[in-house]
Amino acid sequence: MPFTRYAAFLSAAALALGAPLHAQTSEGTQVTQPTSPPTAEKRDHSYSHHGITIADPYHWLKDQSYPTVDDEDVLEHLKAENAWFEARMEPRQPLVDELFEEMKARIKEDDSTVPQRRGDWLYWSEFEEGAEYRKYYRKPVAGGDPVLILDENELAKDVEYFRLGAFSVSQNGRYLAYSADTNGSERFTARIKDLQTGGLLPDEIPGTLSGLVWVKNDTALVYGTADDNWRVHDATMHVLGTPVSEDVELYRETQDEGFRVGSGLSAQEDWLIVSTGDNETSEVRLVPADDPTAEPILVKPRTKGVEYDVDVRDGTLWVHTNDDHVNFRLATASLETPGEWTTLIAGSDEFYLTDFDLFKDFYVTEGRLRGLDQIQLRSYADPALVKPVAFAEASFSAGLDNNPEYDQDRLRISYESMVTPDSVYDYHVASGELELLKQQEIPSGYDADLYTTERVEIEGRDGTMVPVSVVMRKDRDPGGPLHLYAYGAYGYAVPPGFSTSRLSLIDRGFAYAIAHIRGGDDLGRKWYLQGKLNERTNTFDDFVDVAKGLVAKGYTEKGRISISGGSAGGELMGVVANTDPDLWGAVVAHVPFVDVLNTMLDADLPLTPGEWPEWGNPIESKQAFAYILSYSPYDQVVAQDYPPMLVTAGLNDPRVTYWEPAKWVAKLRELKTDDNELLLKTNMGAGHGGKSGRFQSIRETAEEVAFILWQMDMTE
Repeated sequence: MPFTRYAAFLSAAALALGAPLHAQTSEGTQVTQPTSPPTAEKRDHSYSHHGITIADPYHWLKDQSYPTVDDEDVLEHLKAENAWFEARMEPRQPLVDELFEEMKARIKEDDSTVPQRRGDWLYWSEFEEGAEYRKYYRKPVAGGDPVLILDENELAKDVEYFRLGAFSVSQNGRYLAYSADTNGSERFTARIKDLQTGGLLPDEIPGTLSGLVWVKNDTALVYGTADDNWRVHDATMHVLGTPVSEDVELYRETQDEGFRVGSGLSAQEDWLIVSTGDNETSEVRLVPADDPTAEPILVKPRTKGVEYDVDVRDGTLWVHTNDDHVNFRLATASLETPGEWTTLIAGSDEFYLTDFDLFKDFYVTEGRLRGLDQIQLRSYADPALVKPVAFAEASFSAGLDNNPEYDQDRLRISYESMVTPDSVYDYHVASGELELLKQQEIPSGYDADLYTTERVEIEGRDGTMVPVSVVMRKDRDPGGPLHLYAYGAYGYAVPPGFSTSRLSLIDRGFAYAIAHIRGGDDLGRKWYLQGKLNERTNTFDDFVDVAKGLVAKGYTEKGRISISGGSAGGELMGVVANTDPDLWGAVVAHVPFVDVLNTMLDADLPLTPGEWPEWGNPIESKQAFAYILSYSPYDQVVAQDYPPMLVTAGLNDPRVTYWEPAKWVAKLRELKTDDNELLLKTNMGAGHGGKSGRFQSIRETAEEVAFILWQMDMTE
């Protein structure tokens, strides 16, 4: 995924009458809660491009000192919105608590991952009962006691937010390099732990936003730093025990402002692979891992619209590219002539080749056929010999899991469906046997026989058939409520996977549907291309047409559909709330990318230059300006009735900046002609992903479900 944009009520009578509510502080004093939503001040501001002038009276909600947010007017407005959210949700707190407890009861608190071998050690992670974060362990393959190598709970104990970024053990097993973000801003600080002594090295690398790659025989790390706009333009080497100021820059992207740089190792860990690119173009360089400052090998110069990624095995270059087919091909080349590619697996209209992995005695291709995941083992000696991994269900999500060693006789595979919990298998290469190692436990109980899943197709307004994955209880009333989810951007295919939280809606009579709309690559790369740039509105049309189609097929009724999406999926929520407000019973938009035109006009924002290939560049193109303006949710808010809406934001979010949802909600409050709920909750100490910690995250999900049930009149 690219770095881009989830009972009886107290005081109900008081709310209906408009009387003030009161809340107890931790000291026991009463604080008066608001009885009406905040109204954002309108301040004159406008901008002009291509001869078009647009008024933007809520521009002031963007703190001009960003990424520092210290404007008191801005902060007071966000706090007022949060106070209104709390006031309206307080009577729903018993339901939130009920949902939280049932969601929590479905999670095995003292859970662990399946150990996996890397070198002389077995590695795994565990949650302890009641813990928000993981502990990481290892033990010798030859036998011995487990050793705790990293405790997220200890690292997170004094901070409001914690997220582990990179986690990389050196090839010799002695050192652990890891990075952590403690405020949601996605600026990580990297540290190195000596696993023999248990102590931290003095080395500390601030501001990273990348993996940590061991090179130079485990004496150095390669990393990338986030600049002032959260863009990674470098691959830099740090030698252990030396000052960061002496780190050596191996590569810097200087040609394209929108490109991002990343690094990794080849299958045999003998080559450092340095990649640069954006959402449609890429370029790769190779240097020996034991000599990273050597002259790099440029695989092939960048060509706009051509993507490729590479690996190396026994001196042969392997290339996965879309240069001659939209669904990618697999090719090989020599390191002496790395740009001369010979096709090994040709591109196909039917099979979408998404990835490949090289192992000692075989290689694996992954992709999708008619929208379903495929894992295929292939022979180096006989290209025609293909052994697919077979799964029993008609709709599922499957892929290679963690397989860190080059010499493997079994493959770790992850699998789930909308009715089958997350499962971990070992696939035995010689026999073809799938050995189930672990399936997600649901302590409060789960009977898969109570549920059914379907994959249906809905015809869109242009004749395109859009697939939809649906799960529901077998005893659900036909025409009952339905929740519809989608993303629809960046070529990300939403998998038809399992969710325990989803059961809180399904067990209350909802069907849950995932619309595999254009903009994702569910049905191949063309499916993605048909939902970007000048075909972006296909994404929104598909979603609306799916909803109407599900009504026509009897799954639900108009107005009984709740919908949700986040980031670019939040943009989707904003568009369809504008275009078809009467379809929806409730809308939840998480960190929504709704001020699209302003963001794409601001080249100083973290992601904007790299996003132009996805959305268009309205600075240079009048056509792109007009097209984005035609759907940008903030710009298209009009005086009409809107459905009930819950909107979230993160103050430290570098992907969708907090002011986008804040401005959108302010404009909705000004123009909407209904009395439906409109709530904005801003996490003041978090970023794009909301609160960290597994239970804090669940509570936010419980709030979302409670809002939906409340607005759909299903709280009893």
